[in-house]
Amino acid sequence: MTDPSRDALLKLQAQPPDVTRPVLLAGPTASGKSALALWLACTQGRVVINADALQVYDMWHTLSARPDAHEIAQAPHFLYGCVSRGQDWSVGHWLRAVQPLLARHPNPVIVGGTGLYFRALTEGLVEIPPTPAEIRAQADRHLAENGADALLAELDPATAARIDTANPARIQRAWEVLRTTGRGLADWQDDTPPPLLFLHNTTPYVLRPPKDWLNARIDSRFEQMIAAGALDEARAVLPHWTPGAPWTKAIGAPELIAHLQDQISLSDAIDAAKLATRQYAKRQRTWFRNRMQGWISLP
Repeated sequence: MTDPSRDALLKLQAQPPDVTRPVLLAGPTASGKSALALWLACTQGRVVINADALQVYDMWHTLSARPDAHEIAQAPHFLYGCVSRGQDWSVGHWLRAVQPLLARHPNPVIVGGTGLYFRALTEGLVEIPPTPAEIRAQADRHLAENGADALLAELDPATAARIDTANPARIQRAWEVLRTTGRGLADWQDDTPPPLLFLHNTTPYVLRPPKDWLNARIDSRFEQMIAAGALDEARAVLPHWTPGAPWTKAIGAPELIAHLQDQISLSDAIDAAKLATRQYAKRQRTWFRNRMQGWISLP
């Protein structure tokens, strides 16, 4: 069977991007995008900037499939493993960290699987006041006790019609914004400033691998992660585990933690983590299909 990531590389070799423009490279987890980004960086003198919300965390190296020391030695990499568990981090933090990098490196390859990062980068992001701790705690309790539908029912109609109502985290975020500022999230979004990069000034690629190939790759890669020490990474954070914290959303981490807490066997944890990763990749593919229709597809 032909490896789609190899097909993507052949397409890039045959039609290389303009070396003066930033390259955006999006793709679902395990699709081979990091290797393609490294190839572009090495062959075109670019730096690599991370656009993956999980790879920013310092405790998840193996489990988030961050580039290893050998890869980092071949080209400069930025915004990998730069955030600790106690540090606030959001798409706004990421965007502010990217801005000075673009000033120093005008033709990077920005690679990742977090669609919201790419959307903010190319469409702009409004600066919303941070949520106070007490309102975050209220939201957490409300969600836990009453469910996402209860929070959704309390949103303003414009926001409720715009956000992803299948994503409890997005619903909670919108609820917190309304409680904190008195303005709906949709109202804030309508005041969005210009983006750091306009899409037409970049070369945007999105990897679209076949589902069956990607699912098989996800399963084999997770086995490799376990062999490489992913369970040890989970064990290291076990004393600090706080369900619902942003850093705990690393795909596969809750399942490994459940095993370490003697709730399930290791084999069941691995199977559940593989399933969670496949489901995550499906959500990514849906985002890319709906939100990145103007991007260049790589096989």
